[in-house]
Amino acid sequence: MRFLLGTGVICAFSAATPSAAVAEVPRVVTDIAPVHSLVAQVMAGVGVPDLLIDQATSPHHFALRPSQARALQEADLVVWIGAGLSPALSGAIADLAGAGKEMALLSVPQTDLLPIREDVRFEAHRHDDHDDHGHDDQGHDDHDDHGHDDHGHDDHGHDDHGHDDHEDEGHEDHAHDGAIDPHAWLDPDNAALWLTAIAEELAAADPDHAQTYRRNAENAARQVEQLADQIEADFAATPPPAFIVFHDAYQYFEDAFDISAQGAISLSDASAPSAARLTEIRTIVAEQGVECLFAEPQFDPDILSAVADAAPVSIAVIDPYGGHIPTGVDFYPALLRDLATGISGCKG
Repeated sequence: MRFLLGTGVICAFSAATPSAAVAEVPRVVTDIAPVHSLVAQVMAGVGVPDLLIDQATSPHHFALRPSQARALQEADLVVWIGAGLSPALSGAIADLAGAGKEMALLSVPQTDLLPIREDVRFEAHRHDDHDDHGHDDQGHDDHDDHGHDDHGHDDHGHDDHGHDDHEDEGHEDHAHDGAIDPHAWLDPDNAALWLTAIAEELAAADPDHAQTYRRNAENAARQVEQLADQIEADFAATPPPAFIVFHDAYQYFEDAFDISAQGAISLSDASAPSAARLTEIRTIVAEQGVECLFAEPQFDPDILSAVADAAPVSIAVIDPYGGHIPTGVDFYPALLRDLATGISGCKG
């Protein structure tokens, strides 16, 4: 697995230009716990970022409280995934934080972006096309049309992705921005890239601590690389059972570690599955020998029970937001370990 550990990433964001003598460490607000952890690692020994969205709340359904509005108003920099994950936060950042004070990680140059999978049945990832996660040349041949150079997410029209076939699945409520899957923090290569970009953004805003930010980012990226290599080796030695997820939040993790879910019960956490989708899921369970269904703590697991009643499968819980993991510097590596353990440890 190859990572971009250098500090030469061009950052396409502009925090407020600091004065010659910086009196205070920038106040940084983050959206979700995984992003908070990455920023906390970069700021270690200098400051601590604020977390806006608690782990028990789905970012897709986030509603701003007065205290959170104040945090945005007082922030020097807001680091968030982007409108594709939490659309309600987009307007709030523009209105409260102000121009030039936000960093949307999905728009960081060279971020590996994957399209939303809308079919019930998922195809296996094609790792022969991009061995070692070659982010230097963005070797995902299948994703060349996703605009990595200019990240024009609003141009990824859903019209090309068969929405007419799924009108009964609540696509009008689907929170994703264009056709890009926003759960990109589950790719450790993206995390390593973002650590460097965050360090550069903070270094520009706070030159007094620039060396610390950059050193912290390099150390954190190296640790992510080592952990990812270990998880990859563990999956290679003991492949996970065939599994189905509650909603399609894990494809970046699957792509990073060459594993594949067989499908998702719900297209998104913003829509309930149709009867036809549940029927197809039952068919996949039977045909593919699915051993495990994964629930998520933020959502009612009763739908999974309806599928499990038709076949001898286990139900376990995994969480892309790491709801039970303490927030902070150690959160992100703990999240990767937790997902790997949860997926490999579930047996029918």
